[in-house]
Amino acid sequence: MTAPSISPQIDLSISIGQLKLSNPILVASGTFGYAREMERVVDLKQIGGILPKTITRDPRPGNAPWRTVETSSGLLNAIGLDNDGIDYFIANHWPYLSQIGTEVIVSIAGKTQQDFYELTSKLQAIGNVRGIELNISCPNVSGGVDFGTDPKLCEEVVAGCRKETSATLLAKLTPNVASIASIAKAAEQGGADAVSCINTVLGMAVDWRKRKPILGNIVGGLSGPAIKPIALRCVYQVAKAVKIPVVGIGGISNIDDVMEFLVAGASAVQIGTANYYDPTISVRLIEELNRALVEMGAVCVREIVGSLNAEK
Repeated sequence: MTAPSISPQIDLSISIGQLKLSNPILVASGTFGYAREMERVVDLKQIGGILPKTITRDPRPGNAPWRTVETSSGLLNAIGLDNDGIDYFIANHWPYLSQIGTEVIVSIAGKTQQDFYELTSKLQAIGNVRGIELNISCPNVSGGVDFGTDPKLCEEVVAGCRKETSATLLAKLTPNVASIASIAKAAEQGGADAVSCINTVLGMAVDWRKRKPILGNIVGGLSGPAIKPIALRCVYQVAKAVKIPVVGIGGISNIDDVMEFLVAGASAVQIGTANYYDPTISVRLIEELNRALVEMGAVCVREIVGSLNAEK
């Protein structure tokens, strides 16, 4: 695969904690496997950062089918964090991920605070994990979403994980709250280096003829273009409320989406649902970002972050 043609005059680099990203285009957890699955179609080294599938303390079979439902301009999923557990990840996935040539941010989730602490401690013990995203907002697993809807619990989880690691910590926030800014502030106070906005929006699908829910879990998380306006609003509100970087997620499928998130306050973005129907989108967006910055007359991506003029 041909690498994107980046103008030497344009600096696409972004720093999040100790992570030095070559560009702000990342791929979201749960949409890119463990990267190995994508190496034949994407030049992994070109991506700013990769978030593998979320891992938990113990293996999880996930939820009963159906697990996904296509919706208008979106995808409803209730996978349920299907994974083989932390020990399998360390033994079988991390050796590959640690040598792919770009930043890797490990996504973790737990049912209890202690789960998060133990997972973080195990990753710290490896010695070369540089980034961890705390999935405190998955709507498909009992317990986990509670940490992302209560500021006190959010701060406690982040603070406990902060004690266990020197890695860059990102807290992934849910939009299913009254004030996402207050949750973001709690994450910042707990020691998060950045916050990711947003996880999926809680929804459901119904077969009215059978009078049954379609998803085996009844409810699931809505992603894709349908949630982009919600995600943009959350990024804008959070960026105004905290001093740490914000990573935008939600319905990003073209360069206009990327630019909108950046000017609204995101320092980087994660590509999610779009990976399913266009697995090469992340690499293409890097080249398109370069051209968009040239069009704006900007010399670096940092120049446009949070530059939205909201004055009437």
